[in-house]
Amino acid sequence: MTTASTTRHAEASVVVDLVILTVRGGALQVLLIERGKEPFLGMPALPGGYVRENETLDQAAVRELAEETGVASPRLQLEQLRAYGDPARDPRGHVITIAYLALCPGLPEPVAGTDARAARWAAVRDAVAAPLAFDHAAILRDAVERARSQLEYTTAAAAFCPEPFTVTDLRQVYEAIWDLPLDPSNFRRKVTRAASFIEATGDRRLHHGRPAALYRRGAAHLLSPPLLRASDHEIPAQVSAATSAAAS
Repeated sequence: MTTASTTRHAEASVVVDLVILTVRGGALQVLLIERGKEPFLGMPALPGGYVRENETLDQAAVRELAEETGVASPRLQLEQLRAYGDPARDPRGHVITIAYLALCPGLPEPVAGTDARAARWAAVRDAVAAPLAFDHAAILRDAVERARSQLEYTTAAAAFCPEPFTVTDLRQVYEAIWDLPLDPSNFRRKVTRAASFIEATGDRRLHHGRPAALYRRGAAHLLSPPLLRASDHEIPAQVSAATSAAAS
């Protein structure tokens, strides 16, 4: 005698959420909206929404970003971060989200639309400490870590420097995204030794009264060797001393 299975399969909706990062005002910033409807009415959130019938995930991501924020750039390359499927993450029911990430320079001011009441750029340092709708704080933290890791192994940071640029310009991009102070001498040594990362133009620009060499982006897409985030010995001496004094 056989018995009918009592296993129930999950009936879940699918949404996309987008973490759009850029450097503005010398700091890593994220694109946030203010929700215009329940749940979490009035709370900051990542842009996103439901995937429509006969729509791919990528199509939904591009559409939602444009509808809620007005941000659309041919340079904006969205990549899937991961899926989040905690049954309790959305009070409306079992909703699985596919999170997307993009790190891109020169993005415009957002313009809110559809069910977003407002849209704005916010400093990541503030956003990760603030309450966000749904589980968006966790998604943001994961996305920021992925973006920071990208700078260790790819040449993506150079895209934030209008050419020609100095090594100092490039270091400031790394410091903004990593949120770390970097030793100028160690940084210069590493980026100038990385194969085809940057190329000297032969020109110089006055920087704090001294001529600084100018560079352009090289042909490499991957860093060899990788440029790993600062360890204790790479933090400038004055910062290390101040940190030690505060801890004692």
